[in-house]
Amino acid sequence: MASITMNHIVKQYGDGFPAVNDVTIDVADGEFMILVGPSGCGKSTLLRMIVGLEDITSGDMLIGDRRVNDLAPRDRNLAMVFQNYALYPHLTVFENIAFPLRLAGVEDKVVRAQVEEAAATLELTEHLDRKPANLSGGQRQRVAMGRAIVRNADAFLFDEPLSNLDAKLRGQMRTEISRLQKRLGITTVYVTHDQIEAMTLGDRVAVLKRGLLQQLATPRELYDNPANLFVAGFIGSPPMNFMPATVEGTTLKLPFGDIEIPAEKAQRVAGKGLLIAGIRPENFAESSAPHARDVSAANTFSATVDVVEWLGNETYAYLPFDAPAEVQSQLEDLEKELDGEVVRTQLVITLDGSSRVREGDTVEIWIDATKVHLFDPATTENLTVDLEHAGKIPALQDAQESPAAP
Repeated sequence: MASITMNHIVKQYGDGFPAVNDVTIDVADGEFMILVGPSGCGKSTLLRMIVGLEDITSGDMLIGDRRVNDLAPRDRNLAMVFQNYALYPHLTVFENIAFPLRLAGVEDKVVRAQVEEAAATLELTEHLDRKPANLSGGQRQRVAMGRAIVRNADAFLFDEPLSNLDAKLRGQMRTEISRLQKRLGITTVYVTHDQIEAMTLGDRVAVLKRGLLQQLATPRELYDNPANLFVAGFIGSPPMNFMPATVEGTTLKLPFGDIEIPAEKAQRVAGKGLLIAGIRPENFAESSAPHARDVSAANTFSATVDVVEWLGNETYAYLPFDAPAEVQSQLEDLEKELDGEVVRTQLVITLDGSSRVREGDTVEIWIDATKVHLFDPATTENLTVDLEHAGKIPALQDAQESPAAP
């Protein structure tokens, strides 16, 4: 096993487009690191540079204490699991798993022992004589993982390994991958666009946008203290609500009414003018809910429900609102960055599944004011968190839209 260090990594194509732009990430020995972001953010390109399938334009890539920029993939001792499994259809499960050992000239006795051990770990023992075409998607992915295990590699690299599976099987495979990584204790870099995978699997998560690192932190830190508007909108489902806001003293003025926010938050944005307030759907409740009954009326507002979605254990209520052009423009840009995830001028509130709210009802809603985030509409920076402790890399702040150096 080994650490992986990416120092100011840049990948620039012939047309000058920086697919990866000055990214620095240190993956500790044994750590499970997630690279996440929407399509085109550079996460797969970065993974391919780690393994050696893409050349590095500038920067240093280290595995352990060895610089590997100029090493061929076979000399880096990394095991990669691809999205499409990359299995040999004419070989049995046994021979697919054994392939890297055969290639290395390992003797048959050792090959059998290692393959059988990996198969037992992955619950594939009874399938060793079958061909990939006769396996389910989850079983094929486990075969690909088995081939990675027997290599005794320094690190595992996963490139969206679960995206071809159905939702139920993805949940099962997430658990299996997490359990396997903890058991083996091997350094792992995992690429996904699925924030659920990112939040449930990773020790830390690197959020990327247009080749730039937006925030590097634990899943909980990303959720509780997003560094900017993009991270706040990307992490969380349904996504965070965004509304135009201004602050006067400790009063936060929102489209639905005024609420009182903690003095510390108010002080951070004093004199800032128009802001974007971010509030997660689960930070609302009907004012009659048990945890909202004893709060001040200053933290409640009335609104008319436009659409209701009942999911059994919870209910989503949608409330439209208007926003000034400056905020509307930022939200439209954010929606494009998030692959069409709707973040426009509607409020999404998560209510208990027992709620009897119906479309057209006027309801009184409580807001947990301690969970409100306030963003600068111009820079998109979260003004209500300490960026250094939230995992934001300060050096990247001034380079958010700067071109990569050739």
